[in-house]
Amino acid sequence: MSDTSPTAPAPFTPVVLVVDDDIDILDMLSTALLDEGYVVLAATSASEALQRLEVAVPDGVLLDAVMPGMDGFALCQALKANPAWAHVPVVFMTGLAETDHVLRGFAAGGVDYVIKPLRLPEVMARLATHVKNARAARMAREATDVSGWGTVVLDSRQRVAWLSPKAADWLGELFPQADAAAAWLAQAMGTGSGSHPAGKGQQLLARHIGDVGVSESMFLLGLVEAKDRDTPLAHTTLTPRETEVLSWLAKGKTNRDIADILGMSPRTVNKHLEHIFEKLGVETRAAAAVIAEKHGL
Repeated sequence: MSDTSPTAPAPFTPVVLVVDDDIDILDMLSTALLDEGYVVLAATSASEALQRLEVAVPDGVLLDAVMPGMDGFALCQALKANPAWAHVPVVFMTGLAETDHVLRGFAAGGVDYVIKPLRLPEVMARLATHVKNARAARMAREATDVSGWGTVVLDSRQRVAWLSPKAADWLGELFPQADAAAAWLAQAMGTGSGSHPAGKGQQLLARHIGDVGVSESMFLLGLVEAKDRDTPLAHTTLTPRETEVLSWLAKGKTNRDIADILGMSPRTVNKHLEHIFEKLGVETRAAAAVIAEKHGL
């Protein structure tokens, strides 16, 4: 008799891209990463790294700052300019401890740096932290997409730091230049919300929902009918979790159902609903559901 029991999901195996023109360092890091359970992509130059990225998107990058041709700083900028790669954390490896090089690495989009000669335990610990955090952030963004909204984060310089797949589609269609999308979001941040024509009688709404991390600002994006852009939800700063709760409420789920789906207690769901009702200016579940349905939640 065949075994029809469900198969356990495969464990998450992170992929790391290592870029260094020193073959000895590349070999040392590759061996250490393999021993830690990573899948390793290796490149000895920026051009090779870009080729690897066309094949697979890694969960983290260990990047030599100083290389012949395109250096690590320029490569990092290229990664962050591509929406498909922008979410990947980059840890710089450099023998240059001067402050200007450290600042240059962060300005290029790096999240951390380690000094050569490398101390492998430190490299592994820093990398593991950034890979874990980036994965959690990506899962949160994708979960937000499921609820009907996209997510965007602007950095301290009002550049797009990362965005969810749905947000990438909308902004890519309406703003061919990334700088224009960032400028629109920065303007929306000043007023709390903004809208942009999206064709077919629709508007793309952006709602600033607060700061995340260090000097980063998060926005929720959603498509609504132009006639509904001035309804309460269009200008209400619901958190991503409140948006999820409201979405399931609009689908007719009870507090207990929502608690089971989102992995929280019914009491916590009730507290979220209290905040949602207050922000929307309504008193009943039915009224909140009507507003949510108008916005496609």
